[in-house]
Amino acid sequence: MPKTVIITGASSGIGLETALYFFERNWNVVAAMRCPDQRCTPLHDKGLPDLVHMDVTDEPSIRAAIQYAVDKYHEIDVLVNNAGYALYGPFEAASREQIARQYDTNVFGLMDVTRAILPHFRRQQGGVLINVASMAGRIGFPLYSLYNSTKWAVEGFSEALHYEMKDHNIRVKIIEPGIIQTDFYGRSMDAADESAWQEAYGNILKRGQRSTSGDMGIGASKPLAVAQVIYRAATDGSGRLRYGVGMDAVLVSAMRRILPEGWFYRILERFALK
Repeated sequence: MPKTVIITGASSGIGLETALYFFERNWNVVAAMRCPDQRCTPLHDKGLPDLVHMDVTDEPSIRAAIQYAVDKYHEIDVLVNNAGYALYGPFEAASREQIARQYDTNVFGLMDVTRAILPHFRRQQGGVLINVASMAGRIGFPLYSLYNSTKWAVEGFSEALHYEMKDHNIRVKIIEPGIIQTDFYGRSMDAADESAWQEAYGNILKRGQRSTSGDMGIGASKPLAVAQVIYRAATDGSGRLRYGVGMDAVLVSAMRRILPEGWFYRILERFALK
């Protein structure tokens, strides 16, 4: 019997590549996205039968998508919480609405999808919950304070949850990609209004421009690399919690462990800012 995976944010980037990767390995793939019709995603051309509407900020759509998958396939083996985006710019320039939207998507949305799947995982006494965080979930980057804070929240939530789920044979996994070659730095990014803040933050904004291009000096990974790691996390049967993706993520995390804080911060600033 083929296994079944639900993937959020599957219309593009990491989510799209992950949906294809599982599908090509004969999994039932429920690809959840805000806009599942043909003009929004190339998945139709690949023959995936289960493209469903889910907006992670809308609980009824979450419940409906999860119920669709359960009704059709009965058992769900893996949930991949991938939906998310970045809010870029000085913290002081971000509006209250932008901050709320960032958390509603990256944190509360992820939690709501998790809450919707856990009763099914508990009933079947098994499942794998995979939360896509970021190397920015353990390391702060200039001008990404709000995005960083959401990914740090995902890290802490996932780490604590993996203890709670052990008695139910539910394994929790965290994926920590580095810089990935996707439209994350274009369509998937929001920006604080910098126009009124040039006097206060003009210097760091100018220096930080390349961080919005996805080209920060150490080779960015392709979305397929993340999909492969997600698949490994879903199928390796291990109790491993964290999976880094990309040489940049591995290198920066190692530097943080090894170097004195002052050295690390100076190196990271030069890495992230011209």
